[in-house]
Order: sequence, then structure tokens, then C-alpha cells
Amino acid sequence: MSKLHFDSKQLIDSLEGTRLAKFSDALASAVLGQGHALKHGHLPGWEKALSQLPSCADAIGSVVDGVVTISGLFSDEQQAALHQGLTGLMPWRKGPFQIGPVFLDTEWRSDWKWDRLAAHISSLENRLVLDVGCGNGYHLWRMRHAGASQVIGIDPSLLYLKQFQALHHYWPDPALQLLPLPMEAMPANMGAFDTVFSMGVLYHRRNPYEHLEQLKQALCSGGELIIETLVVPGTEGDDVGLQIEGRYANMRNIYELPSLARLERWVDEAGFTQVQTVSVDVTSIREQRSTSWMPSYSLAQALDTQDDRLTVEGHPRPHRAIVIAKKPV
Repeated sequence: MSKLHFDSKQLIDSLEGTRLAKFSDALASAVLGQGHALKHGHLPGWEKALSQLPSCADAIGSVVDGVVTISGLFSDEQQAALHQGLTGLMPWRKGPFQIGPVFLDTEWRSDWKWDRLAAHISSLENRLVLDVGCGNGYHLWRMRHAGASQVIGIDPSLLYLKQFQALHHYWPDPALQLLPLPMEAMPANMGAFDTVFSMGVLYHRRNPYEHLEQLKQALCSGGELIIETLVVPGTEGDDVGLQIEGRYANMRNIYELPSLARLERWVDEAGFTQVQTVSVDVTSIREQRSTSWMPSYSLAQALDTQDDRLTVEGHPRPHRAIVIAKKPV
């Protein structure tokens, strides 16, 4: 089983002169301290796929209609190598991306989530941003494109790290970093980030208060928290929760789906202020679905074939809420 080579000097150098410089050693140590989590049997294959990606001297990065886009000229031979390298990094779950002639039609239309929240959050202009559980980093580029001065994403998946590196190969923005870390491994009491996103993470935590406290410690005074998570529908303001045993919509490690009232109470009791829900949506099979770049089971296979209001386990189908709050000054 191969182990990830992590260049701590590159991280430390990239943070020089930023507000995170004083935490650079601690962040590098946190990554190196992950030990066995930096090992994976598929790592050699993913690194081979990365090495197959051709260079593109005129590559330009942008966001076009929600698609993180790398424009540039690729010869026929380079196009074949590009497709082969990106195929070696499947499955692609978050996106969409356009790299030269290759459109990565990912499982999730992550641009739809961004559209739901973008109008409600504080401007990211010149802000230092943390995205917890960022996946392959699709939203990191959206946050940077929205004006953030620096964006740090954390996610323990080594595949997601390699997918991010594939994009970074063509759009090498030094203000974007993805670190293979879970939130609990981040340095405590950083108080450094103006905005912290936690999207699709809370329902994987046995103790929601612990996660919310970690997020609060990462935020600076007056900073903004954006939580996106599963909720249980139809509770009409009641402070209740659905306890999950086994799987939920074919997903493991789901512990409780709170009602919206309970979710807001959790955030309030964790010490945040100005708690408000800005979006509640039913996840559709147009937003999350199987594609040629993620050909395995997706949401359609997680819903009851006789009643798509229910999951295959008999629970309410996925509803997702976005809650915004502030850390007190």
C-alpha cells in the first residue's frame, strides 16, 4: 500500500505572508500526522493518471455558467492523453468541470448548490475561507472566483486530492489549497477564517455540537458559518430528529437527520448568533445522478421504486437545508 508524498515546505511557502502563516507549521504537522490515512492501495494508479495529463501552455481558468473551465488548445494526441488521465481518476462526484475538450459531467450538479447559497452569504471579497469536507474542490474555485483572497479546503479522501491536483495542474492558483485532513485534525482555536463552509458533513458526525465547536474555533470574531446538511422534512417547526440505524439512502455513517428547528437550535446552542435558514430543497435525480464519469449507483437507486418520496430503507427522501450564522464579536 503506497503512501502519499506530502510536500510540507510547499505548503509553508505558499502561506508565507498570509494570515495563515503562523499556522503553517501546525497545518503541515497535522497532515503528516495522519499516518495510515495517507496510504491507499489505489494511490499509484491515481498518481499515474495524473502523470498522463498533458501540459497546456495557453491554459486559462475561468467559471463559465457554473462550470469550472480550463480553456486551451490540445492536439489530438494531447486530447487522448487528457481523457485517459481523467478517466484514471474516476469516479468524479462533484463538479461540473470542462478541461479543454473534455466535459466532466459529474454525479452532482454542485453548481446548483452554489446558486442556492451565493445570494445569501456575505461577500467573499478579500476573505479568508475554509471549506470543510470540500470533496475534489469544485466549490474552492467558486469561492475564489467570488473574490476570496485565499481558500483552504480540507477532505481526507486521497482520490479527491488527486482530482483537485488535476485541475490545479492547469489552473495553478497559489491561493487555493486542498489538504488531506478531517476537521478534527485542524489546529484548535485558529480564529483565522472570515467564512467557514461545512457542506454535507454534519450528518456524518455522531456529536453535532463537537463539529460545530470545531467550526467556531476556526472562525475569526464576527466570521460567518454556512452549514449545508440533510434534514428531516414535514416536522412543521417541531424540535425532533430521525435516528438512523444502518444506512440512509444507501449511505453509511449517517447518525441523525434533525428537523429544521433542531438544526437551528444546535447552531444557536453552539454559540452562534443571527441563525437563519436560507434554503430547504428536495434533492432531485437531476441534481444527483449517475453519469459516464460516475457510472455507479446514485440517488435514483437509493429511492423506493414504488414511492419516490421514500428511500429504499423507508425513510423520507433526502432534503437539504442551508443555515447561515455568525460567530459573536
